[in-house]
Amino acid sequence: MERRSFLGDVTAASFGVLLKRAFAEAPHGARESPVGENSFEDSTVEVSGNTVFIRRYGNGPAILLVHGFPRTSLMWRYLAPRLAGTHTVICVDLRAYGRSGTPASTEDHYPYSKRAMAQELVEVMAKQGFPTFTLIGHDRGGRVSYRMALDHPKNVERLAVFDVIPILEAWSRTDARFAKTYWPWILLSQKETLPESYLLGSPEAVFHNPFGQGSFGPEILEEYVSTYRDPARVHGICEEYRAAATIDVEHDRADKGASKRIECPMLHLWAEGGPLDTFYAQEGGSLGIWRQWAPQAQGQPMKGGHFFPEENPDDTVVLIKRFLSA
Repeated sequence: MERRSFLGDVTAASFGVLLKRAFAEAPHGARESPVGENSFEDSTVEVSGNTVFIRRYGNGPAILLVHGFPRTSLMWRYLAPRLAGTHTVICVDLRAYGRSGTPASTEDHYPYSKRAMAQELVEVMAKQGFPTFTLIGHDRGGRVSYRMALDHPKNVERLAVFDVIPILEAWSRTDARFAKTYWPWILLSQKETLPESYLLGSPEAVFHNPFGQGSFGPEILEEYVSTYRDPARVHGICEEYRAAATIDVEHDRADKGASKRIECPMLHLWAEGGPLDTFYAQEGGSLGIWRQWAPQAQGQPMKGGHFFPEENPDDTVVLIKRFLSA
């Protein structure tokens, strides 16, 4: 593994200052860490056809944390240290995001399918010495995570998925309300280069709407926005959304038709008052939908909006620890 600074050209010392500032911005209580705010190692892991940037905290059984759009692994900066007292916590940048590589895509978008991305992360964890682990994913990372649990059930001991439902289920229920709320699904899945032009033309605009906004300061915002100034990364992100509108649906449909299920313990958390809390009431809410795929699914709504792991880490870490100990 090649040692790297987390922000590329930024030195390790200056990143320590950035991280301290990040912790200073945390909600009440989020700065408390049993391992210390600087107790992490960053590195780049070489896998088949790509490189994956990781941040690693703590020791013990492994937890893999997978971010979503439009964040990077930095979104876990409050949760990871607080889970690291009893676990090895590995936070990854998904391909095309942050400091990970950006593989070339194909006409069928397979390199940015959830299946390909899940396979890549299984390889990352094996190279870190963890053939089995707990898996936690938010947003796009949640979709990579449930695909991993379906494709690699022997590797995933426990699964937590935050503020998403399966891709097939979301598209099957698409209406005007969905289209207006989940604008990235509609815009970013369009043929190139329309969505790429929008993201590159105004990268900060991604963070001034409910799917991007947060309470972080300028340093954290700059790290997030930097992804959207890189044409190759923006193309990769759009390819993932195109995959979600095509090949990912096919993979989900095949599994649903075969009655394939997620059999490990599963935790589903979603934003209180958000779309998943209100859209699907007649089906038992998002938890009811998940129980069609994962018989052991449990969960509840969370305060803090779509990005509650970042905005409300106190309550989130309590529920994660409860889930881990059950």
